[in-house]
Amino acid sequence: MKKILFIAVFISVLFSCSDSSNSNKNPNIANYRVSLSLNTSLPLYNKLLYISNPILIPNEGAQGVIVMKVGEGMYTAFDAACPNQPANSCAAMSLDGINAVCSCDKSTYSLFTGLGDKEYPMKQYRTEVNGSTIRVYN
Repeated sequence: MKKILFIAVFISVLFSCSDSSNSNKNPNIANYRVSLSLNTSLPLYNKLLYISNPILIPNEGAQGVIVMKVGEGMYTAFDAACPNQPANSCAAMSLDGINAVCSCDKSTYSLFTGLGDKEYPMKQYRTEVNGSTIRVYN
């Protein structure tokens, strides 16, 4: 189990370091400005202290932003818009454990990597940790 978690974290780090990935060139999701500060000391964001406990932050990005802790001091953040559907044709993706599910085509995407079985992965945002604050931005 630890090997699988390590591989998932390693892959997510690779994706988060790349600006040329397919997720940021998705023609279905506009480039909205995202700049969030999430204080994990607050009850609203307390789940982010634990690995594999994603939260959905509505009214940010295209359809909301999903943030999840993937390792010690490491987080992923993705837009909750369905990456393989036209803009605003679907509701925000729903959370199903460590996955996000598109409301239109029911496709599933990993919140560790943003990958699913369709052409485009989830649109990823950068994350930065400073003490108990997680910064999510693009």
